Amino acid sequence: MSKRDYYDVLGVSREAGQDEIKKAYRGLAQRYHPDKNSGDPASGERFKEINEAYSILSDPEKRSAYDQYGYLPGLRDVGDQSGFSPFGTGFGNLFDDLFDGFFGVGSRRTRPQRGADLRYDLEIELAEVASGAEREITIPRHEVCSSCYGQGARKGSAPMTCPNCRGTGQLRYSQGFFSVGQTCNRCGGEGRIISDPCPECLGRGQIRVERKLSVKIPPGVETGTRLRMAGEGETGIRGGPRGDLYLEIQVLPHPVFGREGDELICEVPISYTQAVLGGEIEVPTLNGAQRMFVPPGTPSGRSIRLKGKGLPNLRGRGRGDEQVRLVIQVPTKVSPRARELLEELATLEQAEIKESQKGIFERLREKWG
Repeated sequence: MSKRDYYDVLGVSREAGQDEIKKAYRGLAQRYHPDKNSGDPASGERFKEINEAYSILSDPEKRSAYDQYGYLPGLRDVGDQSGFSPFGTGFGNLFDDLFDGFFGVGSRRTRPQRGADLRYDLEIELAEVASGAEREITIPRHEVCSSCYGQGARKGSAPMTCPNCRGTGQLRYSQGFFSVGQTCNRCGGEGRIISDPCPECLGRGQIRVERKLSVKIPPGVETGTRLRMAGEGETGIRGGPRGDLYLEIQVLPHPVFGREGDELICEVPISYTQAVLGGEIEVPTLNGAQRMFVPPGTPSGRSIRLKGKGLPNLRGRGRGDEQVRLVIQVPTKVSPRARELLEELATLEQAEIKESQKGIFERLREKWG
């Protein structure tokens, strides 16, 4: 969905303070209010756009989320009714009741409202990152009461319209040019009264349940990846649509492999003779062991790349590689025969080293004259 930048809607800069944002909003709200522009649908849409922008920018937490993520579907109504909200506190507009009453718009509480978004932290294994997976999770959330179908009244009865506010949720008083409204104290702004509440939901119209959901995890996800499941959040109020469920992915550490983006990193020990002479060794991959050639004269710490043995790219751009870091393993205990051979080898190495050092000193004497 394409949305205008909220700062542009109010005509303020991104560095604007709250006083500047509030001043801009009040001026635009009075200018485009439907009561002053009857018969002009464009003004009505502009008024809604102004209110939506102000509902985000007037709240520090909502504004911070918008600055970081931009517009998200349902951002304006994301709330935390169950401790799962990805953004913390609810996103209701603090000034809605004040300005609705001031301009005579009517109570928001009697309208359908979108349900809150939920968050679930999902831990997965590295092998599931490589191949993708399907998991079953249990989500605690509110759903429409199956006994009263969301009405809040006992079977055989029905809510009645509040006689004080006549279903509007507000009591209105004329004050000069404007109509000032206050929340009805009898129905609490709901516009209706339940005299015989449903025993299952106690008149709330919703019950808390634990719902099992099947979750598909695409290959290539990493810690911090957020997956959205549309319509799996909290149920809406007064027939409003459901919120969404956001899965926050946490990839568990692997005992063998590290990870850098789409590449896997592992250390493999080799012997001194393997490093000097070279040869084939067996190395681990996520798909099992694989033979790999070690070139003669390999120094400790050298990495050899296995093409396409890493992780798939989340956006479908192929697979990464696996980097095998070779580390020469020095034994702490050797057999008598091995010691004998090593001492013989050491004698040969010392002769070769002395010959190399002789060449170094000769070059130094030539330089020094």
